[in-house]
Amino acid sequence: MKRLLMGNEAAALGAIRAGVEVVTGYPGTPSTEILETVLREREAAGRGGIYAEWSVNEKTALEVAAGAAISGRRAMVTMKQVGLNVASDPLMSLNYLGVRGGLVLAVADDPGPVSSQTEQDTRHFGQYAKIAVFDPSSPGEAYTMIADAFEYSEKYGRPVIFRPTTRICHSYGSVEMLPPVHGRGEEGCGAEKPGFEKSGGRWVIFPALTYKNHIQIEADLVRMASDFSAYRGNRLCVSGYSSNAADSNTAGGSNAAGASRPVLGIAAGGVSCAYAEEALAPLAGPFKFLKIATVPLPLELALEFLDGLEEALVLEELDPVIEKELVYLAGLRRLPVKVRGKLGGDMPNAGENRPGDIENAVKLFLNRDVVKGGGACYRAGVPQNAAPLPAPPALQPPRGFAPAGASAPPQTGAAMPPLPARPPVLCAGCPHRGSFFAVKEAVRQFAGGRKAVYSGDIGCYTLGNAQPLDMTDTCLCMGAGVSMAQGISRAEPSALNFAFIGDSTFFHTGIPGVINAVYNGADIIVVILDNGTTAMTGSQPHPGTGVTAGGQSFNRISIAAVLEVLGVKHIAKASPFDTSGAKEAAASMFDRAGVRALIFEGPCVMTGKAAAGRAGPLTVDDRKCTRCKLCVTRLGCPAISLSGSGARIDPVTCTGCLVCMPVCPSHAITEAAAGGKLYDA
Repeated sequence: MKRLLMGNEAAALGAIRAGVEVVTGYPGTPSTEILETVLREREAAGRGGIYAEWSVNEKTALEVAAGAAISGRRAMVTMKQVGLNVASDPLMSLNYLGVRGGLVLAVADDPGPVSSQTEQDTRHFGQYAKIAVFDPSSPGEAYTMIADAFEYSEKYGRPVIFRPTTRICHSYGSVEMLPPVHGRGEEGCGAEKPGFEKSGGRWVIFPALTYKNHIQIEADLVRMASDFSAYRGNRLCVSGYSSNAADSNTAGGSNAAGASRPVLGIAAGGVSCAYAEEALAPLAGPFKFLKIATVPLPLELALEFLDGLEEALVLEELDPVIEKELVYLAGLRRLPVKVRGKLGGDMPNAGENRPGDIENAVKLFLNRDVVKGGGACYRAGVPQNAAPLPAPPALQPPRGFAPAGASAPPQTGAAMPPLPARPPVLCAGCPHRGSFFAVKEAVRQFAGGRKAVYSGDIGCYTLGNAQPLDMTDTCLCMGAGVSMAQGISRAEPSALNFAFIGDSTFFHTGIPGVINAVYNGADIIVVILDNGTTAMTGSQPHPGTGVTAGGQSFNRISIAAVLEVLGVKHIAKASPFDTSGAKEAAASMFDRAGVRALIFEGPCVMTGKAAAGRAGPLTVDDRKCTRCKLCVTRLGCPAISLSGSGARIDPVTCTGCLVCMPVCPSHAITEAAAGGKLYDA
């Protein structure tokens, strides 16, 4: 069956066909109809289980989709090019974490611009974030290409961008409907199948993981550039020439044996491909035509295109992305070809490319009138007897660089001993340790065996991922914990989904995530760790402190009041230093539904406020200590250590927070000073 579809409709139906399970977005022309079509067509396609939402903004939309994608679901986010500015924070970090299910960002660019503030080119964001970009040239290609985008996303375990432009989004075409991608689209989101896998910190963005993953990202970009030469969306056509006369009858065109080798070539991307193919259809050769549908560029295909050319004309909308890549490639391989386009003024550097403009540019470049003819098209590859590619020039290593396998420079003097590993930990007396421990214990004792997922955020409390707490399963960017918890809950609704966020981060970008959760009826527990400061960066004030950067005191904004105004129905407060009360407050949230919030209020130990009213350093009674090690293996407080005779508490670092006292089953941990009392929140 064929349907007359708008490009956005084709992309949406292609995503449904590919088995998308979660679709989020923020409306913005020219992308809006993609999500609207999913909402309209999911029932007719037998995919009523697809979850779709209009999110509060593009950042939140991407984070919700990311939560679903790391849980193994195929997810799609829709927005326009300026919306990607809003979503750039999670985008730049997400590639370092990766995904399990395919994640496609459908970002519509607006040359012209027709309805936008800017003429941004999203391909730059793809290069900046080091992820692949797919660039359809027609509504029909949009339908099939978006399924390819999901496949490549899962193949490499990374998000990808699907980038239609205005004329693709809003033009119509006859599109052949294809059967669903095998094994996709039968169940729908939330169906009983594997969900979020904790994987020992796999989804927490720490510097060490970032460094390791950056190396893999760069390697994957090289693989993609080679891989895309075999991708069906990229193709090289040679018109009026065959390097082997015997192949001329099977090449798919009317090449004349013995014709001169092409010295002119045209490369095009996006809708400019469709315009260029129309202009080139009646022309005889010899010339080459390269259709580019991906970033990174298909390396082998691009090199075959450049080989033997004297000049190449690049046709693309917005920025000279393809042109710059071909210039770089020609220079790197020392190919004597002049690449023309926007950089030299041969093509306009702003606005849309129109069919007539492309036709005139093609005729002027080829310097000929319209002549009937045909050509051989080598799709997804190059002729078997193509000339060998020139070898890249040898690169000299920088001074002082030792290649792999080379002997190390001689050392003078005694060898330095290896430095001890000093992983970052929560401070002794940190209220976050008590908060994490209380929630963990409440889940262990009162959750009835339900799976719990702990989405974290950026701040000191990210260190909650370390053993023995192990309470941070995800961490992407500022404010993302609340949103990712929503995505995970859509993929695995039977789990208890916690979102931990600090007080400063709540004001930074956490509020939109809460609004999104309330508006879209999410089922999550937001845990706000309020230590009264921006602790990780040096104890700067924030709106919840009521103090400005200059020290002036103004109205303190209440987190609880903000949550209440936003529509959160169930809000509880507790002190992280009162383990029993904190556990009770956490457990009270388990059997409720919707968005509920738990606020742990306890001052940061580094501000000096934490010591007020406390007992001072604690001590261990050796007569009662049974060496069970629970004080170390369950809390991980740096003030507690083990020796041959049992546990020891360092009187210098211990703040007397008392969180460790109820952990000891033999009551061996006691107050060193009489008359001490628990800090009163």
